[in-house]
Amino acid sequence: MAQFDRTHTDNLLTYLAASPTPYHAVAEAAALLDKGGFRQLSETEAWDGQPGGQYVIRGGALVAWYLPTDAEPSRPFRIIGTHTDSPNLRVKPVPDTGALGWRQVAVEVYGGALFNSWLDRDLGLAGRLALRDGSQRLVRVDRPLLRVPQLAIHLDRGVNEGLKLNPQAHLTPVWGLGEPVEGDLIEFLAQEHDLAPEEVLGWDLMVHDVLAPAYLGRDAELVAAARLDNLLSVHAGVGALLAAARSGIGAGPIPMLAAMDHEENGSVSTTGAAGPFLESVLERLVEVRGGGVDARARAYAGSVMASADLAHAVHPNYPERHDSGHRPLANGGPVLKVNANQRYATDGATRAVWARACEAAEVPWQTFVSRNDQPCGSTIGPIASSRLGIATFDIGVAALSMHSVRELCGADDPWRLAAALAAFLRLS
Repeated sequence: MAQFDRTHTDNLLTYLAASPTPYHAVAEAAALLDKGGFRQLSETEAWDGQPGGQYVIRGGALVAWYLPTDAEPSRPFRIIGTHTDSPNLRVKPVPDTGALGWRQVAVEVYGGALFNSWLDRDLGLAGRLALRDGSQRLVRVDRPLLRVPQLAIHLDRGVNEGLKLNPQAHLTPVWGLGEPVEGDLIEFLAQEHDLAPEEVLGWDLMVHDVLAPAYLGRDAELVAAARLDNLLSVHAGVGALLAAARSGIGAGPIPMLAAMDHEENGSVSTTGAAGPFLESVLERLVEVRGGGVDARARAYAGSVMASADLAHAVHPNYPERHDSGHRPLANGGPVLKVNANQRYATDGATRAVWARACEAAEVPWQTFVSRNDQPCGSTIGPIASSRLGIATFDIGVAALSMHSVRELCGADDPWRLAAALAAFLRLS
């Protein structure tokens, strides 16, 4: 069995801390690719089909690949599919609000957030500002700035029998005292980043927990952090792609990472898996090497995608919520996710591909299936595979507290996932 490499998990914690939003996650991934010799391409410029590592960014999404020398147009792809977004609270277009002497920030719930996990936490603010000159600026205030205060038990004696939160009424964070002033929040962010407030014409801002990612447990065998879903998989995918580039591809399939945005709300966007971004990149990579419709169809027919997203570990306090034969454990190895109704894209053939990859990487693996009476989540896997016609399987690291502000997984599983994905990229 392969040896654990906690260096990978150390680097993961650094990546998570530096990536409070999809835009930051993409920028940090691009920096890692740059260090590995990859170069950024622009969607608005012609591509030359030169071999080597390349990537393209669109908003909060990134697609990267390593093109071997003399790769024929019909060369298939090995794609790691992930997503960069996480459930959170996002700032509304008119952010300055408040009542009764409290200054607050108006927010909208994004994705399937666990409301209660946002209560009584020190929160920062991050995202991007769109400027008058057409440029964009990443911004980040990574200190206690906001807080969603819970009602004291003295004023809600039945709270421990069932907390009910209205997302419109009860999740608005406070950030000071006084009356709300129109334009105050954007002026504050502009000044924090040496910008003139009048230069800011648009923004995509979101709230994040400022508590740093950390090892947890008696023997530090666990990781507690925000945005494990799904930046853990993005980080593993970047590492796997860089490993494939270092090892050389030769006559094998073209390795690729697709880190898409907006998975948590259905992937229907210009940067989501249901949108055209990934498909456009694949088509262009075939075309710049002289291929047409026939070559593209042949390439897709021979391609496989590994859709990597966080998985459910068996919960010690709620074991009845899991199928008795499928109870993944933290640090038990990455998890293959299966659903007969295609909420996950895995089938018998792609299961065999995953098994081969784990065997090559000397990594143990587990299987997850939901109870028949328990609704199943989903991933970009079924969406991307149905759009592209590419065979796909769904995998992930077993974790607790999924969609909480702070999630929990085994400390050795991130490296195991990256090792298995690197082996997958090398499969013929």
